Amino acid sequence: MIFKRIVAEGLAHNSYIVGDQNEAVVIDPRRDAQVYLDLASQNGMNIKAVLETHRNEDYVIGSHEISSKTGAEMFHADGGLEYEYGKPVQEGDTWKVGRLKIEAIHTPGHTLGSMSYVLYDPDGEPWMVFTGDALFAGDVGRMDFYGEENLEKMASKLYDSIFNKLLPLGDGVIVCPAHGSGSVCAADIAEREMTTIGIERKRNPKLQVENEKEFYEKNAEMLEYSPYFRKMEEMNLKKNLLLSEARSVEYFSPDEFEEKAEDAVVLDTRQELAFGAAHIPRAISIWLDGVPSFAGWFLPYDKPILLVDESGDPSKALTFLRRMGYDNVEGCLSGGMLSWHMAGKESDSIRTVNVNDLCKELDSGKEKWILDVRSKEELKNNGEIQDAHHIHITQIPEELDKIPKNQDIHIFCGSGLRSMSAASLLKREGWNDVTVVLGGLSGWSSTTCPVEF
Repeated sequence: MIFKRIVAEGLAHNSYIVGDQNEAVVIDPRRDAQVYLDLASQNGMNIKAVLETHRNEDYVIGSHEISSKTGAEMFHADGGLEYEYGKPVQEGDTWKVGRLKIEAIHTPGHTLGSMSYVLYDPDGEPWMVFTGDALFAGDVGRMDFYGEENLEKMASKLYDSIFNKLLPLGDGVIVCPAHGSGSVCAADIAEREMTTIGIERKRNPKLQVENEKEFYEKNAEMLEYSPYFRKMEEMNLKKNLLLSEARSVEYFSPDEFEEKAEDAVVLDTRQELAFGAAHIPRAISIWLDGVPSFAGWFLPYDKPILLVDESGDPSKALTFLRRMGYDNVEGCLSGGMLSWHMAGKESDSIRTVNVNDLCKELDSGKEKWILDVRSKEELKNNGEIQDAHHIHITQIPEELDKIPKNQDIHIFCGSGLRSMSAASLLKREGWNDVTVVLGGLSGWSSTTCPVEF
C-alpha cells in the first residue's frame, strides 16, 4: 500500500498518490508529473486514474502528462464546463484501487462543481478525504471566484459541503487538502501539515460558527485575484502542451540576448542586492523563491521571456514558470551578468539604503516619499509607518498614477526583496529616482515617522 503527498514548492500545492496491490490513483497532479510515475514504478503499481477536485486556478493540472505516459483515465470535476479531455465526475462515482475504494462527494462552494474524494480502507471504513479547495487546515476555500454578487450563494454551498458532508465523515478521518500554508486559494491556511476532521472541527477558526449566516459573515470576502488565474482556468479546460514537447530553453550570448531582449521581457531571479548593484536595463526583479508568488502578476503570456539567474542553471525558475503555464520562456543569459559585463554591455542599477540610515535622515528633517508595498494584513499585524503611502506590490501596475515621478521614491517592504521587485517595475515605466530600503520594522527607529498600530 502507498500513500504519498507531493508538495509543489512555491505554490503550496498538494497532490497525492494512493495505491494498493498493483493499482494506484493520483489526485490533483502538478504538471511536472514524473514524480508520480516514479513512485508508482518503485512500488510495482500502475496508475489507473487521475482525479481532479476542481478546475484549478493557480497551476496547470498534470492529468494529461500522466495519461499520455500511462493510459490512465482522467476524471474532472466542474462537469458543466467545456473540457477537451477526460470524463466528468458525478457524486457517488467510485473507483476500486486494490483493496481500497474511493468515492466522490459533491462539495461545492469554492467552485460550483468541486468534488471531494473519500478513501475507504480495506474494511470499508472512511480513512481519508481529499478535500481539494473546500476545507484546509485552519481555513476554508475562498468563495469569491463568481463575483461579489454571488458570495452569499457560494458561502451557503460551502457551509453545506463542510457541515453536512465533510464533518459527518468522522473525527478520525484524515483531511488531505489541495493546498498548504502560503497558498493564494485561502487567506489563513495553518502551517500544520497533517490534520483530521476532528482537529478541524475543534481548532479551525473558520468553523467556529453557530449557523450558515454566521459562516457567511465570518468567512465570505473578496480576496486578491491574480491576473494569471484567468490563464490557468482557460488552460485547465484543454489538452495542454506536454512538457516533453515544450521548447528547450536556449543559452544566449550577450549579443544574442541583447538583440532578443528588444521584443521580450527579461526576468532576473537573482537576490535583491545583486540586482540592485547591476542589471540589464528594463529587467524585472523577482528573486528565485518569489517567482511562484509574483510572476503571475507581472509577466505576460504573449511575449517571450528571457531569464537571468544567479547560478547559471535556470531549471528551478523554469519549473516554477511552467507550472504556471509560462511556455514562452525562450532562453537564458549564458554566463550570467558576468558575461554581460565582460561583453561591455550597458547595465542599470538601483540605489539601496539601510533602514537605520533612512530613519536618521528622516529625523534630521529630510523629507522622503515612502512607498510601503506590504499587504493590508501585514500593516494591520505589524504596524504602519506614519505618513508612508501604501500600495500593495501586486497593485503597483494598476496604481502608477498615485506615485510621483518628480521625487525620490523610497520603497519599503520589510526586507528589501519585494521592494526591489517594485523598484524594477517603476524603473521599467520611467521612474528614475527610486531607492530600496533594506531591512524590516525591527530596525525602524524614526521618531518623526514612527510605526503606528
